Amino acid sequence: MRSISFLLVSALCLQATSFEVASIKPSRPGSEGSDIDVDNALLRMRNVTVKRCIMRAYSIPESEIMNGPKWISENRYDIDAKADHPVASDEIATMLQSLLTERFDFSFHHDSRVLSGYALVQTSGGIKAEVAPPDTVSETSKSRNHLRAKGCSMQRFAMRLSAILNIPVVDATGLQGKYDFDLRWSPDDMQASTFSNPSQALQESSKDASLFTAVREQLGLKLESRKVNADVLIIDRIQPPTAN
Repeated sequence: MRSISFLLVSALCLQATSFEVASIKPSRPGSEGSDIDVDNALLRMRNVTVKRCIMRAYSIPESEIMNGPKWISENRYDIDAKADHPVASDEIATMLQSLLTERFDFSFHHDSRVLSGYALVQTSGGIKAEVAPPDTVSETSKSRNHLRAKGCSMQRFAMRLSAILNIPVVDATGLQGKYDFDLRWSPDDMQASTFSNPSQALQESSKDASLFTAVREQLGLKLESRKVNADVLIIDRIQPPTAN
């Protein structure tokens, strides 16, 4: 009986972290731009590379993804996936991880590398975000110029900033708790993610001044340019997607 119960719980957990149905098709040749949209239980990705899917699934910048064949940066896909219940942004990421494993035979391991990036630190005035109860379930959601966080650790926030800026960001705040906050910045900023070269993003960080200012003024934190020990994702195996 105990074995049956364990198998049932395991099956339910697997189901909860996977999409109910997913369609993956090559994008039309000549398609321009790309888009990722999450609406309730639906994930819609248009003209995206597999590398961008990995970035979205693991909240990491391109510079922290190592190895892998050229096609993961070149071949583009349209992906439509549906969960069996309404899901938050963080849960979508977990489901996308499962999709990469199930449909692209994706496997990887972690390592540490010294890279150019940013350290998230406190300003002299200290953090301004509201402290969340320790048992708060962590949830973050992002639109183009807005990041809403509930029960978010500084480590998690650094990961989200890293994905937004497409350059490594590590937590050096020394803060151990969870926080609730809404971070807004100018929608007209040219994000560092528009640069293919992370060093260029650092050199032209003035283009992100509004985001940097928002972090400082709204949260009492700041991003300092420095060499950082980044947790990188090293691809061991990945294949073109299996048929729908």
